[in-house]
Amino acid sequence: MCGIVAYLGYRQACPIILKGLHRLEYRGYDSAGVALMNDGELNVYKKKGKVAELENYIAEKDTHARVGMGHTRWATHGEPNDTNAHPHYSTSERIAIIHNGIIENYAALKTHLQQQGHEFHSDTDTEVFVNLIEEIQTQNHCNLEEAVRLALHEVVGAYAIVVMSRDAPNQLIAARKGSPMVIGIGDGEFFIASDATPIIEYTNEVVYVNDYEIAIIRDGRLELRSKEDVEQTPYIQKLEMELDSIEKGGYEHFMLKEIFEQPRSIMDSMRGRLEMNAGHLNMGGFRAYEQKFVNAQRIIIVACGTSWHAGLVAEYLLEDLARIPVEVEYASEFRYRNPVITERDIVIAISQSGETADTLAAIELAKSKGATIFGICNVVGSSIARATDAGAYTHAGPEIGVASTKAFTAQVTVLTLLAMLMGQKRGTLTDTKLRELMVELDTIPAKVEQALKLDDEIRGIAAMFCDVPNFLYLGRGYNFPVALEGALKLKEISYIHAEGYPAAEMKHGPIALIDENMPVVVIATRDSSYEKVVSNIQEVKARKGRIIAVVTEGDDVIRGMAEFVIEVPYTSEALVPLVSVIPLQLLSYHIAVMRGCNVDQPRNLAKSVTVE
Repeated sequence: MCGIVAYLGYRQACPIILKGLHRLEYRGYDSAGVALMNDGELNVYKKKGKVAELENYIAEKDTHARVGMGHTRWATHGEPNDTNAHPHYSTSERIAIIHNGIIENYAALKTHLQQQGHEFHSDTDTEVFVNLIEEIQTQNHCNLEEAVRLALHEVVGAYAIVVMSRDAPNQLIAARKGSPMVIGIGDGEFFIASDATPIIEYTNEVVYVNDYEIAIIRDGRLELRSKEDVEQTPYIQKLEMELDSIEKGGYEHFMLKEIFEQPRSIMDSMRGRLEMNAGHLNMGGFRAYEQKFVNAQRIIIVACGTSWHAGLVAEYLLEDLARIPVEVEYASEFRYRNPVITERDIVIAISQSGETADTLAAIELAKSKGATIFGICNVVGSSIARATDAGAYTHAGPEIGVASTKAFTAQVTVLTLLAMLMGQKRGTLTDTKLRELMVELDTIPAKVEQALKLDDEIRGIAAMFCDVPNFLYLGRGYNFPVALEGALKLKEISYIHAEGYPAAEMKHGPIALIDENMPVVVIATRDSSYEKVVSNIQEVKARKGRIIAVVTEGDDVIRGMAEFVIEVPYTSEALVPLVSVIPLQLLSYHIAVMRGCNVDQPRNLAKSVTVE
């Protein structure tokens, strides 16, 4: 979950590294640091807090260097402080390392290294890693590259590392397993980062490092080798990302920008897949495994967080349209059960980043049982995209805000297309119904645009509730996952305790919480559950709960019951989550801003969860 950046070339390294750390700060912002090589001297500067704190700290220091690396941390081992910040020196201070991941056997390694005379100053597993490299180099009288390779055989866990040494001042060594890493190739310069955002300003040619590969950059060239020391051929890809997609573009926060990008991101996720003129659906990943989908006995969806909520929407879609049993699993729990999986199962893995550690582990488990794996992710070249049999990119564009917004609607859009395709091919969806859904789906970007015009109205509602300690969110059917997602957004960025429930479950416990101080957000659009939800609203009203209702435009029934009503355009029941979620995103955003919270970088969170 940490962000790593490194540079070797003809430019000054420090400004490039600091700018890259700012762009990666969504991955962690507990502390930050840089290591710079200048005239054979390896200098490490690090500071608790955000990258801006580091910049202030090194402002008066000599940071001239053409080789360097930097790190922005999300703490795992050891509290956030100056000492635990990366980079870490080895005992002799000859070697420095930055690391994203967790070394599971660090305690045993540390004990051994202490017996060999190594000193430790931090509480991190990373300091163990760098001393292990130094110990191996000393004992084996080998070069740094070989010492790193041998160390990788001894560590257990996940890692993306970059290593520098005083003894090899014009060299960077990097390696990965389970944590992302991309190398940018410029004209006589190289960039290493956790993702492409620090690289795109300088080059669009990149190599995605695979698990167990070691990258050696020296003498103006990149060399890739396996952990077994077999040379690998780098596969250079072109980035499609545009620089302006990772800038705020005039918005106060990335989250607000990304909320307002949803008409376009939804359209982009349908582009080339929803062919209205031809009345045709197309998804290359589905086409390659069409018979597997047609003959599947069950769909298992694995995901975490917001992606799990998208999976819950897909459960309704797939069972409704394709008439196939669906199970939606938290990837973090699925991997530690002994689930029943067969070769006739299809596992759909959903992840915005494509790097979620628990989801990757769930994929490996399902593959070992013979299931077909279909991935849905946003980041091209990500680990999940490479680990699955087939899949679909959401094409939502970079999502910088830690709280996912456009990723959710893009995932739901792709999952809707997948459910429609399955229904068509399995013969459970009539041509008439399919055409109706296609027409409806084509209108969604415009309806989301209309819902976004409620921003000022929702800001006013937020002002009424920004100081409350608790929220309850209720929904039924397709809107139940939306209630969960709305509650999660509020928790993530405003630090208000919020819970999402199926509306009918309220009277099985949560109704005890309702009094005149409890705001209750009810998603009550006109659908097959409408009358039931109206009854649930009456139950809340009878107990003096403060009702905020998201309703279909023109609804006069609920307007007479709720304290606040937010009207969204009429949308077909199967597609309503794409529209009904928009007011909930805006509500959480405005409440968080009014509470003075850091919307883009909420406390204790990071964007890409690449560790358990």
